[in-house]
Amino acid sequence: MNQCVVDNFAKLRPTLFLLPVAILLVVLGFLFTNNALNPNAYVEIQSDVFFTLNAKLSQYPTLQDNLTQMGNAMIFMSLLAILIIYAPQMWSALLLASIISGIVSRFLKGAFGVPRPATIFAHDTFNIIGEQIHGYTSCPSGHSITIFTTLTVVMFAFMPREFRNRFLWSFAIILIGLLLASSRVGVGAHHPLDVVIGSTLGYMSGLMGIFLNRRFPVILRWVENKKFLPVFGLLFAGFAIALINKVLHTHLFIFYLSLISLIVSIYAVIKMYLTEVKG
Repeated sequence: MNQCVVDNFAKLRPTLFLLPVAILLVVLGFLFTNNALNPNAYVEIQSDVFFTLNAKLSQYPTLQDNLTQMGNAMIFMSLLAILIIYAPQMWSALLLASIISGIVSRFLKGAFGVPRPATIFAHDTFNIIGEQIHGYTSCPSGHSITIFTTLTVVMFAFMPREFRNRFLWSFAIILIGLLLASSRVGVGAHHPLDVVIGSTLGYMSGLMGIFLNRRFPVILRWVENKKFLPVFGLLFAGFAIALINKVLHTHLFIFYLSLISLIVSIYAVIKMYLTEVKG
């Protein structure tokens, strides 16, 4: 499986950045032509779309609350934990991509200073599910960045060979990403364009992680070394403790699923380490 990931990553070309750049330019052009490059105008120009989407999506509060948790890197990594054994190259790219996406998210949120829906709209005009988030860090959506960063790495890591299967696989991954990212509007945490911009930046961050790992493999070469499996065992154990705390306070299905995935992965990591390194 790991060789399949290596081969798939080797096929990728920088031209993959053209589409996301084009999307960002279209968004920028739309905002510019509508004089919406300042925070208040940015919010106002999409307010009707926000209220409509929020009203429709929030009709399924439990589903939206579960879906939006996938924007937490710990949750997504917990579900992918077992692949540290079978596809460490995917994990190397994912770790680098996650670092890049975190930097991009933090920098742009501070630079744009867009108010959150709960900061600028009256609370009785839309629905809030889960934590009520205030402040001026709405754009881009960090959860959307995380979702598409992770899914982009996964999509290219396990891309099928045949064109028809590649198309179906890519379409399914992107559709899942949009479904997960749109939950940020559903829970009342972000404006629609926050999600569009965040998703696009996440895709670019995923590609950057792949290309950086390919160009400088020495950075995370240790990830493939079975001697370092205890590092991931400890990381996953930390995730498990955090998830147990979440389960005790919020009984969301996604937390239980992530915890089960971690338990299985920790067992597999320990078994692999004892068999191949200590055995």
